[in-house]
Amino acid sequence: MAWLQVRLTTDAEHLPLIEAALTNAGALAVTLDDAGDDPQLEPAPDAQPLWARLRVTGLFADEPATRERVAAIAGVLGDEATIERIEDRPWERAWLADFRPTRFGARLWVCPRGQAPEDPRAVVVELDPGLAFGTGHHATTALCLEWLDGAELTGRRLIDYGCGSGILAIAALRLGASRAVAVDHDPQALEATRANAAANGVADRLLVCAPDALAGEPAELLVANILAAPLIELAPRFARLVRPGGPLALSGLLAGQVPAVSAAYRADFALDPPHLRDDWVLLSGRRLATGG
Repeated sequence: MAWLQVRLTTDAEHLPLIEAALTNAGALAVTLDDAGDDPQLEPAPDAQPLWARLRVTGLFADEPATRERVAAIAGVLGDEATIERIEDRPWERAWLADFRPTRFGARLWVCPRGQAPEDPRAVVVELDPGLAFGTGHHATTALCLEWLDGAELTGRRLIDYGCGSGILAIAALRLGASRAVAVDHDPQALEATRANAAANGVADRLLVCAPDALAGEPAELLVANILAAPLIELAPRFARLVRPGGPLALSGLLAGQVPAVSAAYRADFALDPPHLRDDWVLLSGRRLATGG
């Protein structure tokens, strides 16, 4: 079966009208992706996770009854709207053309399922994009994966706060952590994390929960790849969640946000120099024996 695809770029303000127009015209699916260079990171609680500029795609069945409607809606949407006829194919695996096995640090690899690297030392996380997409290819996730590869994890318990796809918690378990807790306020992220953990054979060592369900003893390590504002807000809670001497890694912040985030953590953590990549930063340190 062939399909008709209507695609255009818009801003978040006009998105509801465009989505409604495509749906009313008979779109079988409406999808969104980034039209600029704004990576989708974990939003603050109750925030709407939208980019400033979006690429909107409406997918229609290529049938005589729909072709006229598709042409009409494209005309209404303006000159930027394009129509393309595409043949059916296995869409759930189409992204593999761009996703290759990638190494982070000395031994950690993130790979599409079924694509193992030719590296006898490789510690592999198999991951296919889906709900709560996250494969390690954004700078903030890459920084966290490299930090995990260099951390002492064997026999230790880790908290991944703002887990998204679960990639960081799963990587920690594959690298030798005894247990991990994956925390997120988004039910889709929790669903994706459970599925990815099962696919990587670590589900029995991973607790997946919402923030308000997080309880128990402090962990030896904590990693959080979220945003600067939530990181600042969560500093007191993270101090309670990490044992004295335990390492902490924070990412999802830009270079200009380092001073404010650092100030929020200095009372309870001894911080290392920031590690930068593509204007993004990983801020790491260790929990002090007592707060300042």
